[in-house]
Amino acid sequence: MKNSKVIFLSLLIILLNAWGCQTVPKVQERKGPPKIALVLGGGAARGFAHVGVIRVLEQEKIPIHLIVGTSVGSLIGALYASDPNSFNLEWLSFTIEKEDIFDYSVLSAKMGPVSGERLEKFVQTKVRAKTIEQMKIPFYAITTDLNTGNTWVFDKGSVAKAVRASSSIPGIFQPLEYLGRTYVDGGVTDILPVDVARARGADIIIAVSIQKTIKNAPANSLIDVILQSIDIMSRELCTYKSRGYDVLIEPNVGDVGTTDFTQKKRLMDAGIQAAKQALPRIRQLMAEKM
Repeated sequence: MKNSKVIFLSLLIILLNAWGCQTVPKVQERKGPPKIALVLGGGAARGFAHVGVIRVLEQEKIPIHLIVGTSVGSLIGALYASDPNSFNLEWLSFTIEKEDIFDYSVLSAKMGPVSGERLEKFVQTKVRAKTIEQMKIPFYAITTDLNTGNTWVFDKGSVAKAVRASSSIPGIFQPLEYLGRTYVDGGVTDILPVDVARARGADIIIAVSIQKTIKNAPANSLIDVILQSIDIMSRELCTYKSRGYDVLIEPNVGDVGTTDFTQKKRLMDAGIQAAKQALPRIRQLMAEKM
């Protein structure tokens, strides 16, 4: 009996020592290139600057693993995520006119003079993917739930509905009623949604802000007052809520108005120049996170 106890205690000691000597498994480090997100902010007609930025990133072989867009950023983002070809994007952008987006109607102006139906039809016609799940690059459109005041992320379903919801500037576009919710422009709550990109696993966030310079801008109509007020609100919101990006690209969009579609070339060039200036920082981050 005594020998049995000795043998048992000896075995127990051996097992405890063996357990104590085991090494703690190492956390598997992520291997491979970092996941890069492109975040495109709102700014209506100034969104043509986004096209210039995308052109440079593609030419310089900077991979884009996901795109998050607010308002016009969702439109440009959807066009590129569906067909990742900057030449096609640029060509299509030059064909876009104000009438393709803004369908003014006095008869249905109770909630806004622009219905948004023309924008939705434009997306249905020009974006190859019909659902977000079909995008070649993962895509997220940011909108605002008017009834709750919360940011809503479209990550599945109709691309056309998502872009329309994200771009429904309050007071100008009629809110979109869709699947039991009422949506307005994503810029009301998240004009530069870097937080959404980070939540989706981005290692490097390239954010593009196209905020207007507010200086002695004329306001000659109710629509001018609304748009100018939104520009001011967006600029202030962007100042404190867009933190968290790794690279901020700010094309010099000057004082180009929300509905000014005559400055396409100037805005694209501004995007090109700003993106080129950001390249060294982007490459540095990519090297650090490999």
